[in-house]
Amino acid sequence: MLTSDPADMTTKPQRRRAPAIRAAITGVHGHLPQYVLTNHELAKMVETTDSWIVERTGIRERHILKGEGLGTSHMGADAVRGLLEKTGTSPGEVDLVICATTTPDFVFPSTANLICDMVGIRNIGSFDVQAACSGFVYALTIASQFVETGKYDKVVVVGADKMSSIIDYTDRATCVLFGDAAGAVMVEPSGNRRGILDSLISSDGAGMQYLHQKAGGSRMPPTAETVARRLHYVHQEGAQVYKFAVARMADIANDLMARNKLTPDDITWLVPHQANKRIIEATATRMDLPMDKVMMNIHKFGNTTAATIPLCLWDYESKLKRGDKLLLAAFGGGFTWAGMYLTWAYDGAAAAAKSVG
Repeated sequence: MLTSDPADMTTKPQRRRAPAIRAAITGVHGHLPQYVLTNHELAKMVETTDSWIVERTGIRERHILKGEGLGTSHMGADAVRGLLEKTGTSPGEVDLVICATTTPDFVFPSTANLICDMVGIRNIGSFDVQAACSGFVYALTIASQFVETGKYDKVVVVGADKMSSIIDYTDRATCVLFGDAAGAVMVEPSGNRRGILDSLISSDGAGMQYLHQKAGGSRMPPTAETVARRLHYVHQEGAQVYKFAVARMADIANDLMARNKLTPDDITWLVPHQANKRIIEATATRMDLPMDKVMMNIHKFGNTTAATIPLCLWDYESKLKRGDKLLLAAFGGGFTWAGMYLTWAYDGAAAAAKSVG
């Protein structure tokens, strides 16, 4: 049982080294399903109101993937197609694909494998990363290692989740929070030393009890009984998750600032996981960061789990300038948390103009 206070939990020190090659994000693209589920529509499904949802979460609407046989890979593949077109990259040039997801299409094969097949990427490595809402930062950290060592030149990192597939739409506490989406970035060697400068990943499995999916894995395989008992949906204890999310996201961001001798004035943008507007605001307050330096689009998309951070980068791409200093911070079920400090490597306005939708 997790009994410690968030203030008593510290991230284990992680060693740093200056790589000979700097890895940088050189492109970003996203995909949002066409169907939009509004708060007013949710109010017809469960006992809630638009004002109640907005006041407590900041969410006004979320996108939902509709259609028989459509899964997380379909959204991820669309995001990757757009990314390749924007960056002028052919499928044959991609060296590795990593997909962060909590809602894979299947137990196996990996969702990354399926994305590759849909996009026409052949004969390369591809795998999934499962760290819940921190998954994208975990995957981006892994991708940077492949580039920094000189192993690969073009790594695609996808964050994608079809959360509607594991949400109980009779549970007001969770069904208002989540949406479906995908985001993808290209990671390449930087020619100007801009890029990923530092990252931290951490976890504490004792937090599992507060945010998890009870059935469907090897501990409790699916049966008629588990389905009848509605055990295949997200279970969340909001008060505990809120407390730890605020502490961990702020702590990891502050640790990165201290390690890199940064002040709040130095930061151009905080890119936080979009779980709840109150969590985002509380995190910014703990960092002494004004809200005009915080990327936030939770009102439009809700919590899309592994997709929230790449969706923020895509949504704000036109505002990003070469050399901007970004802090990424995420917290997920399990618990996991992760952060990254990077400098933006390209003119976002020019790239956003090439967006294909």
